Amino acid sequence: MNNNKDNKMGTMPIPKLMFTMSLPAIISMMVQALYNVVDSIFVSKIGEEALTAVSLAFPIQLIIIATFLGIGTGVNSLISRKIGQKDIDSATNAAEHGFLLSGVLYIVIVITGALFAGGFISLFTEDTTIINYGIGYIKIIMLFSFGRLFAQAAMSTLQGSGEMVKPMKAQLIGAITNIILDPILIFGYLGFPAMGVEGAAIATVTAQIISMIYINIVLFRGNNYIRLDLKKFKYSGSIIKQIMIVGLPVAAMQGLSSIMLTGLNFILASFTETAVAVMGVYYKLQSFVFMPIFGLSQGTMPIIGYNFGAKNRDRLMSAVKIAMIAAVSFMTLGMVVFQLFPVSLLSLFNSTPDMTEIGVVAFRIISLGFPLAAASIVLSVSFQGMGDAYISLIVSFIRQIIVLLPVSYILGKIAGLNAVWFGFFISETIALVMVIYFFRKAYKTKLLAWE
Repeated sequence: MNNNKDNKMGTMPIPKLMFTMSLPAIISMMVQALYNVVDSIFVSKIGEEALTAVSLAFPIQLIIIATFLGIGTGVNSLISRKIGQKDIDSATNAAEHGFLLSGVLYIVIVITGALFAGGFISLFTEDTTIINYGIGYIKIIMLFSFGRLFAQAAMSTLQGSGEMVKPMKAQLIGAITNIILDPILIFGYLGFPAMGVEGAAIATVTAQIISMIYINIVLFRGNNYIRLDLKKFKYSGSIIKQIMIVGLPVAAMQGLSSIMLTGLNFILASFTETAVAVMGVYYKLQSFVFMPIFGLSQGTMPIIGYNFGAKNRDRLMSAVKIAMIAAVSFMTLGMVVFQLFPVSLLSLFNSTPDMTEIGVVAFRIISLGFPLAAASIVLSVSFQGMGDAYISLIVSFIRQIIVLLPVSYILGKIAGLNAVWFGFFISETIALVMVIYFFRKAYKTKLLAWE
């Protein structure tokens, strides 16, 4: 085991540290984004009904993502802060509790899927083909979600201690496996039966389980900064509380995305189901813009957490500034791509003329908010690293539920479908103003107090 005082998060120059911590996560996130797009491209070849079904199922997937990201962020943040305080035993105990919470949440997900999968899809459409596609997809994803949950528990443990390459390899293994399996199971190659939409779901969960196996072997048998031994595990309500203080707001914040997307699907379906398909395509494509920023965040948060625990304001603020510049620059580039090439992007998904007409307007309006979202994400990650994830939750709730949904609904009623998309830009503007206010307040009350 390394000596704590030599941990690179407290000694390496910040620009180099940011690069070495974030690059592996960014690469893995880009591959994840590629998988998301390729997955939907294959599904779109089945037909627009299949693409619509997967789009309607996406809010359910966001709930699963919310659970594992919540646990992962809580564990990651606590581990990095405890290492910064030179408390390795508490950091190890936090990692072990992450696996406990993952098991509990898996049971909840399975029960939820069994009870509500069918009724959820039926809320949006009466098309039996779409309903059957959606139900089959959701049930498989939720029943085998343990792969993603336990993989995240292991990856967050490693990331919290500053190890980013091994989690990157795990995500690459999962994403590449998924991309390979998609056409085989969807269309029935190499002797496999053609399973259509369900084949896409089976490819996803199989890849997640393979990724889980790999990263847990690395965690429990490798030479890592934190060494887990579940045989010596002792339950601690205090550790659970500390994980949940950060994890629950993050999970709730991600869960808000599911509520928001569900609400938007209701609004869009009142115009045409094609608009729902456009929204599904947008969320797949925008992952190329947002996923690298989430990777940057994964690399930045342990640095912030470590230096917050060590009370090193200069290194903490340097990490925030570098992350801000990188995020805004990249997402501005993403905005330019969405502005200039919407038709080409939509054509990847076998878009009909109606989809293209709706999608071009949607892509150009929504992408105007990309640079604003970049700044908000970086500042929100800063709160998570400092253990104040509830602030991110407040901002996210106001942005998605209080502003985006009502504004989009009202604009749609007043000016039609094309006006709905302006809700995104308005909500991102308000969110950025709020998060800047909260960050300035935290800087004055917490970081300046160290002097």
